[in-house]
Amino acid sequence: MNAVTTTLPSTLKLKIDLTDEQFFKMCQKNRDYRFERTASGEILIMPPTGSDTGRRNVKITTQLDIWNSENNLGKGFDSSTGFTLPNGAERSPDVSWVKIERWNALTPEQQEKFAPICPDFVVELRSPSDSIKDLQDKMQEYIENGAQLGWLIDRKNKRVEIYRPSQDIEILENPTSLSGEDILPGFVLDLKQIM
Repeated sequence: MNAVTTTLPSTLKLKIDLTDEQFFKMCQKNRDYRFERTASGEILIMPPTGSDTGRRNVKITTQLDIWNSENNLGKGFDSSTGFTLPNGAERSPDVSWVKIERWNALTPEQQEKFAPICPDFVVELRSPSDSIKDLQDKMQEYIENGAQLGWLIDRKNKRVEIYRPSQDIEILENPTSLSGEDILPGFVLDLKQIM
């Protein structure tokens, strides 16, 4: 018997018509994968991150959670959380945060599934298999759908792209920390163990 091998792209893209409920159930029954759905209905299937990327991602999530626990200004989320953006896309940022008043305006049912809200703050940490162009497009989509601040952390090139509404993208070369500005007042992300 001859073995057949094939190389699949790092992210699979499928066009399947699913209702919001069907998509949610598919995600729940296949927790070993990360699913997102574009505004046009294309389903993206992404493999789990590598261990090193996951380790670095938890550093970001932990720092945000410590700040948030001290300030109680919102709710923080990890990469397993899905949100339904105003344009209809269902996305899962690596790290995200929503202001408390916006979160509390959602019903318990909305909070339980893919909340119909764009986070106020998002982070994408580029893993070795990620396309920088795809991540930049995703960051732009967050901003266009209501995010107030976004960080694209590109470890490969040792830089961070900062996204804000109605502003040009700011690029920082090899930064050691990032400020949460007025969106996350007093939050400073230490990048030493992340970059």
